[in-house]
Amino acid sequence: MSAAFTFAAQGRNLRTAVVVLAVWAALMVLWMAFDAAHWLVALLALFTLPACLDLTRNPVSGLTLTGNDIAWYTGRRNATVALAEIDHVRFDTRLDFSVKVTLVLKTGAKLRLPFEATPPHHALEAALSAQGLTTKRFHFQLMQ
Repeated sequence: MSAAFTFAAQGRNLRTAVVVLAVWAALMVLWMAFDAAHWLVALLALFTLPACLDLTRNPVSGLTLTGNDIAWYTGRRNATVALAEIDHVRFDTRLDFSVKVTLVLKTGAKLRLPFEATPPHHALEAALSAQGLTTKRFHFQLMQ
């Protein structure tokens, strides 16, 4: 077996801050230069609230894969699954090119890894293969 694979992420990052500032700047341009309605600018600004909450609260999430189990945490949720219970790991590429990772257990139950706790899919797939787990890829399927 190979060494443990660890991934950790924070809600507060430069990309989120830049995107929020860019959206606010665009909204200010709409309001000042194009005289957009105040209620419309405020309504569009509401869509930045989740990102603003991530910037202020800085939630942490992550995943650890060892020779015995896989564990993940995000916010108040956490879980651990023994590798012996996993039949295969399914990687679904969505239409927006994000990848959804699902653990399919030998009992037939499916456990979806939270997106915020999921590492880059190529690194995760390599780590899972190194632990001897079967991975399956599915691209752009509308029905499962």
